[in-house]
Amino acid sequence: MAEAALTAPDSFSCPICLDLLKDPVAIPCGHSFCLGCIKDCWDQDDPKGVYSCPQCRQTFTPRPVLNKNSLIAEMVEKLKMTRLQAADAVPSPAAAPPAGSGGVECDVCTGVKHTAVKSCLVCLASYCEAHVQPHYQSPAFKKHKLVEASMNLQEKICSLHNKLLEIFCRTDQQVICYLCVMDEHCGHKTVSAAAERAEKQNKLGQNRETCKQTIEEKEEKVQELKEVMENLRRSAQAAVEDSEKIFTDLIQSMERRRSEVKELIRAQEKAELSQVEELLKNLEQEIADLRRRDSELEQLSHTEDPIQFLQDFQALPALPEETDLSSINMDPEFSVEFLKKMVLEMEQLNGFRELEVVQMSDVYTVQPADPKTREEFLRYSCELTLNHYMVARGLRLSEQNKKVDLILQQRLAIPQNWCQVLCSEPLSGRCYWEAEISGNVSTAVSYKDINMEGRVITKEFGTNAQSWSLEWVKSSLCFRYDNSETELSVHSCPSRIGVYVDHSAGLLSFYSVSDTMTLLHRVNTTFTQPLYAGFGMKSVSSSVQICDLEEFLPVYEFGDSSDDPDD
Repeated sequence: MAEAALTAPDSFSCPICLDLLKDPVAIPCGHSFCLGCIKDCWDQDDPKGVYSCPQCRQTFTPRPVLNKNSLIAEMVEKLKMTRLQAADAVPSPAAAPPAGSGGVECDVCTGVKHTAVKSCLVCLASYCEAHVQPHYQSPAFKKHKLVEASMNLQEKICSLHNKLLEIFCRTDQQVICYLCVMDEHCGHKTVSAAAERAEKQNKLGQNRETCKQTIEEKEEKVQELKEVMENLRRSAQAAVEDSEKIFTDLIQSMERRRSEVKELIRAQEKAELSQVEELLKNLEQEIADLRRRDSELEQLSHTEDPIQFLQDFQALPALPEETDLSSINMDPEFSVEFLKKMVLEMEQLNGFRELEVVQMSDVYTVQPADPKTREEFLRYSCELTLNHYMVARGLRLSEQNKKVDLILQQRLAIPQNWCQVLCSEPLSGRCYWEAEISGNVSTAVSYKDINMEGRVITKEFGTNAQSWSLEWVKSSLCFRYDNSETELSVHSCPSRIGVYVDHSAGLLSFYSVSDTMTLLHRVNTTFTQPLYAGFGMKSVSSSVQICDLEEFLPVYEFGDSSDDPDD
């Protein structure tokens, strides 16, 4: 009988921990458990004093007294000896390699620790190839769960109940043991760890598909950008080659013209020199003839015989005609008028007088996208202060030149024209600022050389081609530029105005800033000078406060325009 019992080791496994019985006890229904397991189970049972068998669910009242079953304990010890003998019968683990650095050691090996190949989640131990054989051969271990050898087995055990973590609590999103379900996670939504893994695996697959799709889209974008870069390189190379050809042709043309001009000057020089040499030869011959005549005349003057003198005088030949030198320029200088004419023809032909040096950065510049949200606009926020040297009479600055008010002073009536002021800081690149306004106020940008008398701006914003102005007057909003007005359809005066300038792109935009940013008007033009922010006021108690954007944290969404943005 004992032999038969030993061949059925499952009879000596605890139904609670599934391991061999430790300090086995039998309860009144006849089922056996580990003393510790049944005590822990009944300690968690109904507090009304009703206790049940974890296996057959038979109830007992009062709580049964637990005594060690000596017979079962003896049979369990024999079963353990049988296992040890079976383990001794397997090949020695000495043939297995010792555990190296970073490897998992076998928990059974004594002396030299060999490398573990499996870890048991029930035994909480790791085994080498030899010592794991009982888990494969003995039916007592068939319910044990073997996994790849791991050094982190304790992480798979509940720290409160020292039980295997095999249940997932969806309420608290954590892995727990089966005793946790009856304790602090009682009433929570729980599933097996395997079921939760299957669901998470499904979501993981969906996430991977999304990730793969995103990667494909990004790779397409990368390919497009690479094509753009290649097109830029090809275009730049073509432009370089075209420019080289143009300048090479121009240089060759100039070289040909230079050679032609040089040959022309030398030919003219040769012709002029030939004419002068001929005249010089004639003059020298005339001089020689005249010297000979002078010698003859001198001899005749010494003849004393009157008859001989008269006869010889009558026989003298007439003097030769003098060479005409009127065609010779006695102050010669080559004229360059013809050369100027040729250069003018070349200018008209090639247009090189109007050639300008163009920066490549002005030709190929990748501009960042225009901002769309207030958070993006704030990246270009700039600090502005009102210039107290350029403030009109009747305006008062305060709060470190961040605020301006229109006030009444002695002998100052309600103004007929705008009282205006400019800020001190020049604007270039991309800039954004906001201002709180009240009353009849104009918000503008202007060149600094707008018409002024001393320090007073005499020309109203928007009445010339040097300033652009958004004005709220008599319950209506309009945009003015070069004395031309554009009425904007709004229901009320915005209390906060946002202004965005892209100087290089020639973009100027006005926004109403509240819970959203609403485009009021946009201008596309060309700015030829640095811009300055400006404000004007026309009614008493009007005021403007330049906002400190660093203290304004909420992010607004970009609203739809209430006006046609085209200028």
